[in-house]
Amino acid sequence: MDIEFFEPAEAAALMRCTESWLRDGATSGRFPHVCWGKGKIIFTSEHILEIAKLSEILPGSAARPLPVSGGSAVKERLIGTRARVRLAPAN
Repeated sequence: MDIEFFEPAEAAALMRCTESWLRDGATSGRFPHVCWGKGKIIFTSEHILEIAKLSEILPGSAARPLPVSGGSAVKERLIGTRARVRLAPAN
């Protein structure tokens, strides 16, 4: 068996993201995970690969917001949009 198991802090360090982002994604149902005992969140190596695929944005494709519970979508944060507006030439 080649599956590895990671606690949220270990998975976050491996993925170079915050632990809270992973925990929030798992508790809201956006990210695959397992719960052991009394709700301890664990990620497998397969879960981490799936989370990476879910978060991937390919060139030429429209970014798809991740769904949250209740059927609404998470607002997408566009990095640098304010800077682009400030730097746009005035007409």
